[in-house]
Amino acid sequence: MAGATSTQSSVESGSSQQKTVALVFGAVFVLVGILGPVLGGAEGNLIVFGRNYIHDVIHLASGLVGIGAGLAAGGKYAGEYLKGFGAVYLVVTIAGFLASGLLGDLIGLNMADNVLHLVLAIALLGAGFGLEE
Repeated sequence: MAGATSTQSSVESGSSQQKTVALVFGAVFVLVGILGPVLGGAEGNLIVFGRNYIHDVIHLASGLVGIGAGLAAGGKYAGEYLKGFGAVYLVVTIAGFLASGLLGDLIGLNMADNVLHLVLAIALLGAGFGLEE
């Protein structure tokens, strides 16, 4: 009976590893979303990464969802966040490589962003599928 209770509470609260990763990614995305306009102005780069206000808002939203997933219901949705946003960043990576001009104009993407988004996709998907649920 005690085993069933610990398994049930683990499922209800989510993986502490996934929760931690979701919170860390969420906080970093929020920080990047805030630092983009502060350090880069309206259309300037953030270090070597292209960005504009739309790109900053996307990072803020990604981060807030990650923090929410890590905190809501004890992190119950952290794994879904990691898998879902990993898939989103993979699609953004592919789109960035295939339609760099369009996405570069729309949300300020450049080649450094594409490479970073690929790394993020791999990390998010790896954490979502690889860490204990």
